[in-house]
Order: sequence, then C-alpha cells, then structure tokens
Amino acid sequence: MTQAAERRAPGDPPLPDRLLAVATRMFAEKGFGNTSVQEIVEAAGVTKGAMYHYFGSKDDLLYEIYHRLLGLQTSHLERIADGPGTAEERLRAAAVDVLDTSFRHLDAFVVFFRSLHLLSRDRREAVRAERRAYHERFRGLVEEGQREGAFRADVPADLAVHFFFGAVHQIGTWYRPGGRLEAEAISEHYADLFLNGLRT
Repeated sequence: MTQAAERRAPGDPPLPDRLLAVATRMFAEKGFGNTSVQEIVEAAGVTKGAMYHYFGSKDDLLYEIYHRLLGLQTSHLERIADGPGTAEERLRAAAVDVLDTSFRHLDAFVVFFRSLHLLSRDRREAVRAERRAYHERFRGLVEEGQREGAFRADVPADLAVHFFFGAVHQIGTWYRPGGRLEAEAISEHYADLFLNGLRT
C-alpha cells in the first residue's frame, strides 16, 4: 500500500481513531485473541507500519479502548457530581449517563469486560485503578444523599454501588440493538430501580 493510499480522505477520522474503531469492532465480534494485527490493518486500509507509528502492539490498542471509555465516563461523572442539583438528582443523572455511554459504545463495553484479563499486569492494574476511582466518586454521591437523609442509612454505600454496577456490567451479555426496549428506556428503568432501592 502506498503512502498516498494511507492518507486521510476529507471527512475521514484521524488514523488512530480509525484503527481503534476497527480494532474495537473486531475484538467485540471475534475476540482479542482471535484477531490478528494483519486483519486490523487490512480492515482499516493501512499498513502495519502505519499502525505501529501510533500503537506499538495489539495490546496498546486494547488498553486504549479501555482508557478512552473510562476517560469519557469519568469526565461525565465529574461534571455531573460537581454540577447543580440535590445528591439524588445528580446520582440519577450519573446512573443514566454510565448506562447511556455504555450503550453508545457497546463494542468497547463488551471488549472491556471480555478481555481485561488479557492486558499486561501493569496495564490491567492501571485500568482497575481508574475504574476504582470512578466507583469511589459515584459512591460519594450515594454517601452525600445518605447524609442529606434522602437515602437509607442502613444500606452500605459500597454495597449499593456494587449492586448497581453488577447489573450494568451484564448489559453486554443480553442487550441487542433493535430490541423491544430502546437503550434510553433501559437506562431510565435501571436508574429508577437503583434509586428506588435507596430512598427512605
């Protein structure tokens, strides 16, 4: 493939984004271990040299998928948590957001929970630390609502957060676009079920 063939056409996403989009789709469909670098670059329409300019390995692609999804959800949570409204209102907004972003980036979400164990130990720990920080900020909203008297004090905040995210993490095993319920409706139902279990 010539350098000209790798050049971005008007309206095309930047090459790193294109490679990540292709890798995310293929990892979700075939699995990380069953997808080769050659298949990724062929589907993206670039050479291996072009890919290695941005990503040193297939492992780098996998890590970036996690990092981007977590980064997006964390930035949203920080904006919501620091925004206006009661703790209950902000917690509901945060619950809906994590579901909405998971549905919008369903392939990355599926890859996240299917292939995290395949990352190198250092990167796996880095991802887990980022996810822990997200959960702690989310838990802080539960605790704020408990202090305000909006939520039951007899339910440990940690347990409530684990319960909610345990349900969220299963979405990739059963949700299929085009089903009876729209993703937005599912997000609202999940948030309602979560908040109803917390209210006094």
